[in-house]
Amino acid sequence: QVSLVESGGGLVQTGGSLRLSCAASGSISSINAMDWYRQAPGKQRELVAASTSGGSTNYADSVKGRFTISRDNAKNTVYLQMNSLKPEDTAVYYCNAAIRTWGSSYVYNYWGQGTQVTVSS
Repeated sequence: QVSLVESGGGLVQTGGSLRLSCAASGSISSINAMDWYRQAPGKQRELVAASTSGGSTNYADSVKGRFTISRDNAKNTVYLQMNSLKPEDTAVYYCNAAIRTWGSSYVYNYWGQGTQVTVSS
């Protein structure tokens, strides 16, 4: 089995910073993509930042220049450094990872439980 555990959310004022972490654990053979999504109340879940095992990254236009995704492949962990936070960044942030487990030929997507980020104005 595989689990993703997020941490680092909280309440911050406009202009502040937070760093989210997501650690994958379990019977992991390899991890391809590790991404961050967010879902604000009444809105659909959206992709915020994406990373590949090879080091490529991609960002939603709304967070470019403010958020940075990074990975520690040895620790099966992905981070999201969020700077210059705005009230519209308020949402539950979810980690998603494409993981192959030992003994399997397939890659499955796994989700973390989510961590709340609230930016006050």
